[in-house]
Order: sequence, then structure tokens, then C-alpha cells
Amino acid sequence: MKFNKLIPEINVSNFEKTIEFYVNILGFKIEYQREESKFAMISFQGSQIMIEKVNNNWNTGKLEHPFGRGINFQIEVDKIQPILDNLKKNNYPIFVEPKENWYQQDNQLLGNKEFLVQDPDGYLLRFFESLGTKLV
Repeated sequence: MKFNKLIPEINVSNFEKTIEFYVNILGFKIEYQREESKFAMISFQGSQIMIEKVNNNWNTGKLEHPFGRGINFQIEVDKIQPILDNLKKNNYPIFVEPKENWYQQDNQLLGNKEFLVQDPDGYLLRFFESLGTKLV
């Protein structure tokens, strides 16, 4: 397995519930895990995240729900609809409904069809599929 150069590691309050969400609802794959320390490395279409039960090893302050305030993880996928279908099937709430957004980069616009969902601890996940580019 090739590791990405940047892999977020998130602390979670309930490891089993979080794995259930990421694997069974969103479709992530467990690459490996250490059950004794409640740790897992998971991936989805080239994105990687490490999940670990809160153990207070590297906390810089008190963790309160929602975790990860001020950050969202942008995750590029082939299509967002299968993920949306699984969330709906599991009655899991969407934080920001799907919409098209165009972001300027120099003299072009980058198009994304995207939505946001909070994981069980409140981390924001922004899934998007590319709509291509167009000139400004």
C-alpha cells in the first residue's frame, strides 16, 4: 500500500460507531487496523484517513462535540450519488445538500458538485465530483 503524503488522523469518541459509518455507509475500506488500540487506516478512491479512539496522547485541548471545528475534509470521488443514496438509505442527515460550486483558479473556474456530511463526532466531510473547468 502506498501512503499519501498527507493523511489526517482523527480522534473519535466511539471507534465502532465511526467504523460502521465510514465503512458500511460511506464505502471506505479498512486497509489495516490495530484492534487493541482501536486504530484503523481507511481509504476511499485514493483518499486516506486514520481513525483512533480518543486516548489523550496528542490532544492540544479539551475535545467537545462537534470535533474538528474549523476544518472540513474535501474528498474527491467518481460520483457523489452512490454515497448520497447510502446516507439516505441509512437515514443519515446531510449537513449541506448537494449543489454545484465553481471556484476560481487564475483564469479558469473549477467545477464541483458537492455536499457535506458530519461523521458521528461532527467532523465535516465534503465529498465532490469534478464538473471540469471553464475559462473566466
